[in-house]
Amino acid sequence: MKAGVLTVSDSAYRGERGDRSGPILRELVEKAGFQVVETTVVPDEEEQIQEVLRRWSGDLGLDLIITTGGTGVSPRDVTPEATAGVIERSVPGIPEILRVEGFRRNPRAVISRGLAGFVGSTLVINLPGSPRAVREGMELIGPILAHMIAKAQGDRTPCGQGEGSWEEEAP
Repeated sequence: MKAGVLTVSDSAYRGERGDRSGPILRELVEKAGFQVVETTVVPDEEEQIQEVLRRWSGDLGLDLIITTGGTGVSPRDVTPEATAGVIERSVPGIPEILRVEGFRRNPRAVISRGLAGFVGSTLVINLPGSPRAVREGMELIGPILAHMIAKAQGDRTPCGQGEGSWEEEAP
């Protein structure tokens, strides 16, 4: 499966600071079994974020796009608004678990307003911009990404069977 990593950061875009989370995210997405074919940095501008999400999901047909940055509450943090304007079907469980589990490690994790959802069959997930949040977030969601995308792309194998399923017998 093919993936893209989109860093949203005014300072990284302007070259004032290096992209600290994008390279880490790329490595973790590859460890999750994806081929990262696109990476870029854009400023905190809704239209530019949406343009990349639309192009990568539509023209390039990527299976997964993960963003890093722009999910906080400062006035320039517009990644969730940009994502909301593009996704067609939301997957609220992903940002919910990221915030809940993140809160256990750092109470400020609940400030993240990241979203997740599908543009066609492309899964889009917003992660915060810190390297730590990227590492912890991918630790949580990495194992389920390929399954979720396969289901969205038409895999009809029953979900409720096998290891980790709800139908497993209790110990």
